[in-house]
Amino acid sequence: MRIKQISVYGLFGIFDHVIPLKTNERITIIHGPNGFGKTAMLRILNGFFNSRYSELRSIPFDKFQVELDNGEIIEVVRDSKELQDAGRVDITFHFQKAKSKKLSFSLGQVKFSPDIGFPIGILDEVIPGLERMDTRKWIYLPTDEVLSLEEVVERFGDSLPDSLSTKLRGSYSKEEPEWLKDLKNATHIRLIESQRLLNLVPSRSSRTYRGTPSMLSTVSAYSDELAKLMQDKFKEYGTTSQSLDRTFPLRVVKQQPSADVADEQLRDQLNELESTRSRLIEVGLLDKEEDSEFQIQPQDIDESTKNALSVYVEDVEKKLNVFSETARKIDLLRRIINNKFAYSYKEINFSKEKGFVFSTRYKSSSDSKKLSPTDLSSGEQHELVLLYELLFKVEPNSLVLIDEPELSLHVGWQIQFLKDLQEIIQLADLDILMATHSPDIIQDRWDLTVELEGPEK
Repeated sequence: MRIKQISVYGLFGIFDHVIPLKTNERITIIHGPNGFGKTAMLRILNGFFNSRYSELRSIPFDKFQVELDNGEIIEVVRDSKELQDAGRVDITFHFQKAKSKKLSFSLGQVKFSPDIGFPIGILDEVIPGLERMDTRKWIYLPTDEVLSLEEVVERFGDSLPDSLSTKLRGSYSKEEPEWLKDLKNATHIRLIESQRLLNLVPSRSSRTYRGTPSMLSTVSAYSDELAKLMQDKFKEYGTTSQSLDRTFPLRVVKQQPSADVADEQLRDQLNELESTRSRLIEVGLLDKEEDSEFQIQPQDIDESTKNALSVYVEDVEKKLNVFSETARKIDLLRRIINNKFAYSYKEINFSKEKGFVFSTRYKSSSDSKKLSPTDLSSGEQHELVLLYELLFKVEPNSLVLIDEPELSLHVGWQIQFLKDLQEIIQLADLDILMATHSPDIIQDRWDLTVELEGPEK
């Protein structure tokens, strides 16, 4: 199920925008003057599908509509009663299927009793990036938003420990209907915000999550994350190898004679396995000492070994297949990044221990110097973080919302951005909706754009 069109009416009390998505090309670019609501539309869309309902309360609009490619229509209606009820904002969702009765659900108001049954001071200890300002106000550092207790619960309730989340939600929230849960679960949205270089990591030194969150560069956080992914894949490879090796003799004995398998076919398969193994070593997923796994040479094939080799080839293909998706993503990330980093004599490689490995590439390999993630420029970090998120942090068939991809990127990188994005889309199976000011991003692809316009004067 894909989004076909989004529309907003009464945005900031001024704008009505209709944005048909370029579903065939899979990339839609929103552009227009500052203040016309490019970022706001991304935030509203993300707010609905990812239950960030405080976004729907804080951004002024009358109605937001989403049309799906199966004909279903979702409406988010915002009824602001600022004069009548001291800032009260009611949010109602409507869902319409063809030839079916319209379904509706109102969020209602977030309300707490004077004694809500837990120490609210613990919130900034268990939610990374949240810092308490006074009795019932917090600042969320990644976005500099000031949030009330109600807004904190709406936005972060799902990420709280179960016991605390139950107390919070039990004190204020209506249970969402199944049709709404199913709708949000079936449509995957990820917002990549313009502020993406800092990552807040919780300090969890005890079971009660005491301690304050620490600030870490996003590149460093993603480097650690990738190292963990690579280690997990290597463990899976080891488990698969042990299982296959244990049953190998029995399967060879039971294998039917392979007279119909040509020597040339086996040689080609062995050569392909060797090529695959070399690529996996190159991207850091397989160790060089794994050579012993692949010592059989094509010239060793004879009638007495053909049967065993057929089973062997099938086994090794299964073992290496564990790495295939991750290897393709790492290889594409490495190729794009090294093409960009070449101008500053840097390169990226990968290892299971460190994740990203940065070094200089000046003159010769003997002059190479290791670099830390924070040695990268802001533009280099922006590029790496954005590409990593697209490749490793987004589910297939998602709609990814990118706010200002041009941030800190020089013109040459902006010109190349769409071409890189098309490769990523093909590999990761994504749709993209981005908001940009940059004509260098767009280049000659104005057919992918939707311009936001103001009302007639």
